[in-house]
Amino acid sequence: KLCVLFPLTELFKVIGPNQPITAFVDKDALLHCHVSPSMSVVGMEVRWFRASESSAIVHLYQNGRDQDAQQMPAYQGRTEMLRDGFANGSVSLRIRNIRPADDGLYTCFFQLNNVYEETMLELKVIGLGSAPHISVDSYQDGGIQLVCKSTGWYPEPKVLWRDHNGEQLPSLFERKSEKNDGLFEIQTSVIMIKKLKQNMSCTVGNPLFDQEKKASIYISDSFFLRGYPWMVALSVILVILGFFLLLASYFFWKQYTAKGKQNVNEYRVSRVFLKTVIFKNVRKVESVE
Repeated sequence: KLCVLFPLTELFKVIGPNQPITAFVDKDALLHCHVSPSMSVVGMEVRWFRASESSAIVHLYQNGRDQDAQQMPAYQGRTEMLRDGFANGSVSLRIRNIRPADDGLYTCFFQLNNVYEETMLELKVIGLGSAPHISVDSYQDGGIQLVCKSTGWYPEPKVLWRDHNGEQLPSLFERKSEKNDGLFEIQTSVIMIKKLKQNMSCTVGNPLFDQEKKASIYISDSFFLRGYPWMVALSVILVILGFFLLLASYFFWKQYTAKGKQNVNEYRVSRVFLKTVIFKNVRKVESVE
């Protein structure tokens, strides 16, 4: 005996949300659909599956109970069918601990005997990553290379460098990588030159959700001097040389002063000695006469 399933829209139809459902990573998502006209769905089969493949069962309610054994491994232990609205034809599926892999289209499927209807809805997963971290990487091209890094974003985030006036600056490079958990890490850099007044900011944002995270940095003049170590070394050498020159000048001045005093003393001693000799000779001459 052949059993054929066919849709009968005159009996009921399935209605889902007309806007995508959004959910944050590591939080819960609640998917809704209902039959119209309103009727009890307690005796129906209610199936949630990924729209790309009907056998990819996210959750199955059949014969009055949940059929967990038929779930995809990725959803086992993470789903719950809320039955509060079954009497009125309303069905909600809770998915716990949302992951980036949960992003996409889902099908809500109802079957009553040989009659079935379904609708599709979209789940958009949002991952708000960490606050950006700015670090000084190196000195090049007459400026300082700054690197901005942030992790834990989904989908791929957008990133902007801005100066103190809020003007956007071009990135030196930008690298985005997807981690094993499906979240994205972003790393970008910019060259900061001294005339930019040393104020910079890095802003990372989710393209689907109007929320950004921002970090700022202030670079003092001393950082730019470090970019030219030969200038610093030359300044230190000149200071040291100046100190030694002053020290040497003082030493020679002391020597010269001491020598001058010594010469004066020697001159005085020699004059006294000469006077003594002359005086003795004069006395001798006088005594002879």
